[in-house]
Amino acid sequence: MSDPLLYEQDGHVVTLTFNRPEELNAFSDSTMVEAFIAAVERIKSDDQVRAVVLTGTGKAFSAGGNVKHMRDKTDMFEGGPSEIRDAYLKGVLRVPPLFYGLDIPTIAAVNGPCYGAAVDLVCMCDIRIASPEASFGLPFVNIGIAPGDGAAWFLPRIVGNAAAAELLLTGEPASAAKAKEIGLVSKILPRPGLVAEAQRIAQRIASRAPIAVRFAKRLMREGQHQSLATHLEMCAAYQGIAHTSEDHHEALAAFFEKREPVFTGK
Repeated sequence: MSDPLLYEQDGHVVTLTFNRPEELNAFSDSTMVEAFIAAVERIKSDDQVRAVVLTGTGKAFSAGGNVKHMRDKTDMFEGGPSEIRDAYLKGVLRVPPLFYGLDIPTIAAVNGPCYGAAVDLVCMCDIRIASPEASFGLPFVNIGIAPGDGAAWFLPRIVGNAAAAELLLTGEPASAAKAKEIGLVSKILPRPGLVAEAQRIAQRIASRAPIAVRFAKRLMREGQHQSLATHLEMCAAYQGIAHTSEDHHEALAAFFEKREPVFTGK
């Protein structure tokens, strides 16, 4: 059987590709979840990685939870309430704090249908682009379950409460155009060039000062729930570190010498 998740590195950019097209890249089974967690842990341990692209093989980005497993009460859907709760906590729910917690930028290149838990993964990314064939569905209520993978937390922070409620409470999918309209994605591009564009953005980010990029991401994330006073204190602390970094000195030297800077992340 092929690897459920492909890990490819080009310089400072890693591309993760769901690789179970025959299962529409379903995400809930333990093999895929463990492969994803291992990949994110690998990224965390590699100081050379400065940006990540996430996409899928075949016609779908990811179908999210495996409904056949739900029907058959297998894998993480086996047992009573406490067993299923534990399976969620020990399985797919280990992903959000790990992936969302990455301090380097992440880019979702949504190449096709994206449903359930896969929408949560997309929402965890900092930048989201899609092909016209993409659609975004949160059909939890359609199959009689709750939004179980963080959707009710992530989605309102991106598209606002009203748009999030419409998607979560009706279970009706949004087209790529609708996703762009509500701010779930920022660009719609033809499928053949989608991943290349995501990688171009990632390489652009990776060429910037790594410390500054990490600080910018963290400030955006923390700013969602901080008071202004606390946020400005955090800004000041980060500036104190950044202004004394080697990368800042290199950036200034390159600016005045009219050349491209070479950043080391120090």
